[in-house]
Amino acid sequence: MMAQYLRLKAQAGPLLLFYRMGDFYEMFYEDAERGARLLSLTLTKRGTSNGVPIPMAGVPVHAMEQYLARLVAMGESVAICEQIGDPAASKGPVERQIVRIVTPGTLTDEALLPAKADRALAAVFLGGKPGRTESRAGLAWLNLASGEFRVTECATAQLESELHRVAPAELVCAESAELPFSFDGANSRVPDWHFEHDAARAHLLAHFKIDSLASFDAQDMPAGICAAGALLRYATRTQSQALAHVQQLQAERPGLFVVLDPVTRRNLELTQTLSGEEAPTLFSLLDTCRTPMGSRLLRRWLHHPLRDNAPARARQQAVAALMAARADADQPFESSSLLDGLRRALNAYPDMERIAARLALRSVRPRELASLRDALAALPALRALLDDLQGSPRLVELAAHLSPDAGIAELLQQAVAGEPAAALRDGGVIAAGFDTELDELRALATDGGDFLLQLESRERERTGIANLRVEFNRVHGFYIEVTKGQTDKVPEDYRRRQTLKNVERYITPELKTWEDRVLSAQDRSLAREKWLYESLLDTLAAHVTALSACAGALAELDATAALAEHARSNDWTAPELSEEAEIEIEAGRHPVVEKTIERFTPNGCRLGAMRRLLLITGPNMGGKSTYMRQTALIALLARIGSFVPASRARIGSIDRIFTRIGAADDLAGGRSTFMMEMTEAAAILSASTTHSLVLMDEIGRGTSTYDGLALAWAIAHRLLTHNRALTLFATHYFELTRLPAEQNTAANVHLAAAESAGGIVFLHEVRDGPASRSYGIQVAQRAGIPQAVIRQATRELERLESQGAPTPQLGLFAAAADAQARSQAQAEQEQTLLTRQALHERLNDLDPDSLTPREALDALYQLKSLL
Repeated sequence: MMAQYLRLKAQAGPLLLFYRMGDFYEMFYEDAERGARLLSLTLTKRGTSNGVPIPMAGVPVHAMEQYLARLVAMGESVAICEQIGDPAASKGPVERQIVRIVTPGTLTDEALLPAKADRALAAVFLGGKPGRTESRAGLAWLNLASGEFRVTECATAQLESELHRVAPAELVCAESAELPFSFDGANSRVPDWHFEHDAARAHLLAHFKIDSLASFDAQDMPAGICAAGALLRYATRTQSQALAHVQQLQAERPGLFVVLDPVTRRNLELTQTLSGEEAPTLFSLLDTCRTPMGSRLLRRWLHHPLRDNAPARARQQAVAALMAARADADQPFESSSLLDGLRRALNAYPDMERIAARLALRSVRPRELASLRDALAALPALRALLDDLQGSPRLVELAAHLSPDAGIAELLQQAVAGEPAAALRDGGVIAAGFDTELDELRALATDGGDFLLQLESRERERTGIANLRVEFNRVHGFYIEVTKGQTDKVPEDYRRRQTLKNVERYITPELKTWEDRVLSAQDRSLAREKWLYESLLDTLAAHVTALSACAGALAELDATAALAEHARSNDWTAPELSEEAEIEIEAGRHPVVEKTIERFTPNGCRLGAMRRLLLITGPNMGGKSTYMRQTALIALLARIGSFVPASRARIGSIDRIFTRIGAADDLAGGRSTFMMEMTEAAAILSASTTHSLVLMDEIGRGTSTYDGLALAWAIAHRLLTHNRALTLFATHYFELTRLPAEQNTAANVHLAAAESAGGIVFLHEVRDGPASRSYGIQVAQRAGIPQAVIRQATRELERLESQGAPTPQLGLFAAAADAQARSQAQAEQEQTLLTRQALHERLNDLDPDSLTPREALDALYQLKSLL
């Protein structure tokens, strides 16, 4: 057995090997020690190797999935070894083989997958494209649980952003490849030759049974083909079978989606908050989908805003049609709104997308087939609900996919039991009446009650033992039980089977013959049921493509209905989509923030050809960041085809969204907060275009006043004159508010605030013009800074303002002579202040409210001596 194990372990390599032994999956040697440590298992020993005990640890077969889930969450990969031979016919160890490899990116079991998120497997090829000098990277990714297979090419510098968009759980690379960035997920290495172009192309052609990749529009993506071929080879190896549900390769071209870099996705909190929580985010707000596949599609939409107006407008029309449609009075759904009826109908559907994938992989469970049967039976009512829908060609197209072959539903209705067992090995999966031979075997195996009662009655009469009983258990089978006091009456044809404390158990030739027949019928019944189940899967495999298309249509209907429901409930409007680089929003609202506060103040935003940069000033906590983020989220919602939280909106063509918001550092990578700030700013200045939306908040605050102001001025000026991007630029450098006087495509706006007897009041209202002051001390007071500190800061501010203390001015960027004159004036003013500096410092250090009488008298003498 250990020789067999070691051969299989050599195949598994560094993966943990789950070696099937009866009711357990065992691990040995280093695997046992590692598995015991990771899963908190008891480490035991079994046998010896060279005189040293062999470490062993194992998990029960019935609990394997929960242990697999824990291992995969840790980034581990596991090879599953099963017994494939017949123990009764085996000479020596039962034949075993590795039937599946479970890695973080190749999960298909429902228990191991997150319901509302994809777990993609990706491959990266770093190489050049013939005839071009710039470095190109190929990226392919596969969602094994749905069969979606995509490929793209990009510049190597953009690869990290593309990977963040795809968010794979596992990345496959060549052994010699060196990624130019760190990847947080599982990283698998394969031989370099897997990425060789001709081999990769041949593997793809063989899988899809085609002669050219031109049918997938991927023939001119050599780097992408290398990645796709290696990825398909890796995924096929993990499943130990062809991936029949992977039906096509979709090529993604640059410019298809609005580009969101990792920083922007994080700052906008699309699917995860800045602190890493699942809520509150834009996705958690919008996700009222009734099916898991609908939720996953909605998540993909949020991460893939559309550049082209046509598909975004088609989705928008579908949302509008669902909101406006009325249901037929004869429909079985009790609602006058088609949207309500549709959402109620969608409750009946399981995760058909993943069921279809597991059907193709032959890992589908009996209860999943039962749920598929019920879903197919409910489709006619859903189609009837959508029959009279007008105003959206896309919805009509989706409805057409809700008609798979009626024979599938009929076959499942006949073949699968009403409430099947959880596992095929338990029996009771195939419905009664589907197969005559199975029905006969089941009758023979289960209808033995009359015979046992008759046998018990006859034996009592024959032996005179009144308390004689005929019983059964799984270990000893059927037997006749007699108490110890009656054993002298036992006939000679009884054979002792088991002795217990108070009873003896016997078997007779007649009972033995009947037992062999019944138990044989049970075994044959289970074998027949397994054969019928496999035949059923063979038949259904031909319909996987149609079932996947049906699942995709249901997912899109669900996601569209969720957007329509949210728009209807929250008074969202349909934005106008234009081809120009512009954003016009009236009474816009932040979709997430407005749900967390009692009253949200709407604000508009106007950016276009003659108004490209808004300088936003105002107090901290006044709402600058919220205003900037809500503008970006409204633009993003419009680009996915959703309605938006505004009274009116016109959103133009946007190629990228950039954000430079908040303070963060990367100490492990040797980058300070200011270094991170400048790195992000450099990326924006390098890549933003006239069609980009840029959000910049408090640039330059991580260094000295002069440096920060100079950088902020230069960056804003560059965005205006060179990049010409649509920019929201929030700052506390009031000197920058003079920029619109020099550049007519810039404008000042501010977040209003007012002071009252109770302190500062934030109005959260965007008004034209610059703010009059920052209210920093008032904000500090609300934050809980001690009153003594507040009083001292107030006095210092008054002193600086009254004495005209030097402050950086825009003249920093004037001629050198002016700068020198100001510098000389500043030096003279500082010299004048020196004679009074000691006195002022002492006065500023005093806090009269906290002095004792004696301390006050001492202070007075000290001040007199200084004067």
